[in-house]
Amino acid sequence: MSNNITVFGQQNTFKMRMVVLLLSVMMVRVLLMDAVVESTAEFDPYKVLGVTRSASQAEIKKVYKRLAKEWHPDKNKNPEAEDMFIKITKSYEILTNEEKRASYDRYGQTDNTHPYGRGHHGFRHFHDNFYFDESFFHFPFNNKGGRDFADSKYTLHFNQYISEVVPDSFKRPYLIKITSDWCFSCIHIEPVWKETVQELETLGIGIGVVDVGYERRLANNLGAHQTPSILGVVNGKVSFFHYAVVKGHLMQFIEDLLPQRLVEKVTDKNNQEFLKSWHELNKPHVLLFDQVPSVPLLYKLTAFAYKDYVQFGYVDQGLSETADLLRKFNINTYAPTMLVFKEDVEKPADIIQAKGMKKQIIDEFISNNKFLLAPRLVNQKLFDELCPVKQFHRRRKYCVLLITGEEESFATGNEAFLSLASANTNDVLRFAYVYQRRQQPLCDVLLKNKDSTLPQQVVILERRNGAGKILYKPVSGGWNGSKEDKHKLLEELERLQKDPSILNNDAVLPELNNEFTSMFLIRWIYTAYDYLAEIIDDLLHNNWREVMPLLSLIFSALFILFGTVVIQAFSDSSEEKQPKTKAKEASKAENGSPNTSSTSRFFLVLDITYTSNLVKLRPGHINVVLVLTDPTKNILLSKFAKEVYSFTGSFTLHFSFLNVDKHGEWMAAVLEYAQDAMQIDTDEDEAGSRKLDYTGYVLALNGHKKYLCLFKPVYTGEDLDSKPEEEGGGSRSRKGTTRSRSTTLQIHHKLDRLGLWMERLMEGTLPRYYVPAWPEFKIENIKICHLETCTIRNFFK
Repeated sequence: MSNNITVFGQQNTFKMRMVVLLLSVMMVRVLLMDAVVESTAEFDPYKVLGVTRSASQAEIKKVYKRLAKEWHPDKNKNPEAEDMFIKITKSYEILTNEEKRASYDRYGQTDNTHPYGRGHHGFRHFHDNFYFDESFFHFPFNNKGGRDFADSKYTLHFNQYISEVVPDSFKRPYLIKITSDWCFSCIHIEPVWKETVQELETLGIGIGVVDVGYERRLANNLGAHQTPSILGVVNGKVSFFHYAVVKGHLMQFIEDLLPQRLVEKVTDKNNQEFLKSWHELNKPHVLLFDQVPSVPLLYKLTAFAYKDYVQFGYVDQGLSETADLLRKFNINTYAPTMLVFKEDVEKPADIIQAKGMKKQIIDEFISNNKFLLAPRLVNQKLFDELCPVKQFHRRRKYCVLLITGEEESFATGNEAFLSLASANTNDVLRFAYVYQRRQQPLCDVLLKNKDSTLPQQVVILERRNGAGKILYKPVSGGWNGSKEDKHKLLEELERLQKDPSILNNDAVLPELNNEFTSMFLIRWIYTAYDYLAEIIDDLLHNNWREVMPLLSLIFSALFILFGTVVIQAFSDSSEEKQPKTKAKEASKAENGSPNTSSTSRFFLVLDITYTSNLVKLRPGHINVVLVLTDPTKNILLSKFAKEVYSFTGSFTLHFSFLNVDKHGEWMAAVLEYAQDAMQIDTDEDEAGSRKLDYTGYVLALNGHKKYLCLFKPVYTGEDLDSKPEEEGGGSRSRKGTTRSRSTTLQIHHKLDRLGLWMERLMEGTLPRYYVPAWPEFKIENIKICHLETCTIRNFFK
């Protein structure tokens, strides 16, 4: 019994020790993991270099050079300089390696910094705090050995998209997939995507993958707001894929991205018209013979890549309408055949025939035949490619240039020059010609100090730099295509091979005129058609998120347009409701100026509420109000317009008039707050029941700050001995003279000094009379007269 108890106790002791040992191992492992996590979290290459996650390679390199020079241990005696230098170097290595940088952006670590050396199959970063072993759970997400490994080489960043993809999309289309972690639908389309990508890559189509979790900025720039999404980019324009994700639909989507009219269908009827257009288009022409009824996608992609250099046509061998072409050029119907035609439309300049043509073969074939034997210089881009600038590591390139004309009389010389170019086998020489009338600045430089009476001339030149400097030598005697001219030119070219110094003239050429600018309207029409088709496609597929901003802009513009028309219509109707009786009274006003009858025509009178005109006037704005009566309206408005004309350019001044016959009570209530400016005479105080004459007064009203400035009529027509004193732009009459002057004051003299008062108003030196609250206005509308500059000019005509 005792032995059993002893054994049992030993077993329990052993178990306890094992438990303690396991707990100790687990604690050590956790501590090690925390240490690794802490060290990994502390090391951030972006923070070490002080750059953002979207920094370009050029920025990273520039910062690295500066920091490496600053923290180099040989120059920096700081004890931490060596460690800092190691961190800087390590950060630079990570951020300049696309794979390591992508790995760090995705997992917070690189292949060489994973905990415990487990690589991507060990402990993985999860929510910035936790790590777990994915290989144990066989989880499909964030596994470099799974779908992310296949997409890693296609991963796009924002700067890469802007600097590489967009410019390259003018030569080849791009197919981009928008994905994210934890996207189950992305997993479902993965097999189809992989199969399609493998085939599209062989055709030369660009592939890209954007992870929304790490490239939200790029996803927003592309307009992708859900995952998964597939889109195409051609000529910098983004188009979304809306159909079921199957290989056939994706291939058709790529084909639909390409512009129309890239390849022309050629038959026996139109082949001569197609081939003879080389002179007008200044391009070689390529014909592809094949048995399939539709143009192969590879051929369309080639036509898109070389659209600026070559014109493409397609001949369906299965049609009876192409039988004559097949016999004429002896085409083998068992394999695709490609012919290149240059100046000779009866004989191809080059031919290639092979089963299953590959992209590399076609590209090499087209690249070797990009130009005519003697092309016409139609723009600067073509000139730069035909006659490149001399480089030290390249052989010299000489350009033999014929200066000629378009008329029929130049045909003989042009054909002789072309025959000489056709016989040329020297890669150092390039033959070209220009029409003098179309490239006059260029020809003026080359023919300076030469006999300009010669109809055609040949110039041999070599470009020295990109700024236009050249060395050149005109061939003496001009050019008419005779045997002597050919012999003379060949001798000059042989001398040039032996002694380049015969080019003894130098000049700076201007940039060539673009002779195809007249085709801009046609290209614009085609572009507008493509955009319209895209909008219709978006509407059909309910892609409202992308279309909504455009629709919002259109409806806003329509609303503003029609709203303005409606307001103008109501304004015009209110203007036409002027009473005829008032017009008759105004015409009988005393001593009206010759322009008085036309004043009302040039003052735009609108009904604007008293509240918006004064009480709620915008801060900083002042309403200048002329006080008048019906009999004095035309005369005072005419004078008012002349005095304030120079101030109408200010956006903070508004000009109005107030009929004191209708609103005398409001006028009196406002002027109660300016009693010190009124200086009412004792006689008038005694006759309090007598109505005051406010005609000719001007009020400057600041509705926001609730103050006014007052202008009182100034008499300058009589009693010159008296010297009125201005106050607030008005005058202080001597005591006892106000009543006599009011009866004799001429109406058109009341505003004589208004211009000076306006200057003081703009300077802010006038006295201000503050109003606790603006008086109520019995009639809601106040008449406003907007004195626009054009109105006043017309008025003074």
